[in-house]
Amino acid sequence: MLGQVARDLVLRVPEVSGAGESATVRERLEMLGGKGANQAVALAQLGVDVSLVGVVGDDRTGECLVAQAGSDGIDVSHVVRRSGTETALLVDVLENSGQWRYLEHVPGPTLVSERDVFAASEKIRRARAVLIQLQEPPETALQAARIARTAGVRVILDGAPSGLKTELLACADVLRADRREAEMLAGKEIRSVEDAVAAGRTLVDRGPSLVVLDAAGEGNVFVTRSGHEFLPLPDVEVVDTTGGGDALIAALTFALVTGEPVPVAARMAVAASARTVQHAGGRPQLSRAALSEYV
Repeated sequence: MLGQVARDLVLRVPEVSGAGESATVRERLEMLGGKGANQAVALAQLGVDVSLVGVVGDDRTGECLVAQAGSDGIDVSHVVRRSGTETALLVDVLENSGQWRYLEHVPGPTLVSERDVFAASEKIRRARAVLIQLQEPPETALQAARIARTAGVRVILDGAPSGLKTELLACADVLRADRREAEMLAGKEIRSVEDAVAAGRTLVDRGPSLVVLDAAGEGNVFVTRSGHEFLPLPDVEVVDTTGGGDALIAALTFALVTGEPVPVAARMAVAASARTVQHAGGRPQLSRAALSEYV
């Protein structure tokens, strides 16, 4: 797992105040977060041996987050403590209505570098799959993907490449993108399930054997070379959509590496997302037993 590690701060308020006004925080949650860490936690909860390649600062926060990840059952031997920088901070201001606003402080040095990937190259070569979160620099992502691809390791991309798109897609076995990312990849607005399927077919032709795209907020399409399936959003009470996508791609990865066929893996992925959006914050609360109920 290659991706962001951050301190997540969730503030629940009745509604966000206007300029010059204040709002009472009714609940405050602080946790290990960032897309990379969320996905690693989900995989660990599902019983997968998972190693995290990420970066924190050399501050007290970074020390605490690395300790928490270790307690979660994650191999943190390749989480770098970057000297002279602060650990990333993500603030999720969540209204009772479910609307959210993010505030992000992600210092440049907390991004994973090519040197960090090189240091973890042997770990990558021995993996069953490498899940690469594309908020990291494209050169970093491509290096990790090339190492994995050369070793015959399944490459799973999460997000839309900000550069080197052709090369990254050519290395990928699986690609997942949310609505904004899907539109970036498609180069146009995705207004329907049909639009998402068409975009997925185009992307499958460029490398990945499975593409998972948000279908205009209605659900997710799972597109392969032999066809596609649309799974609508489950009918659950949504508290906070933060982390829903992280749980989806983590559960999909788990299912694929344990040999589940794509239709089963897709249902497990959607179920994991549905469970995660029912509570505040991006930290997942998953188990194999819970996901098996949806298959």
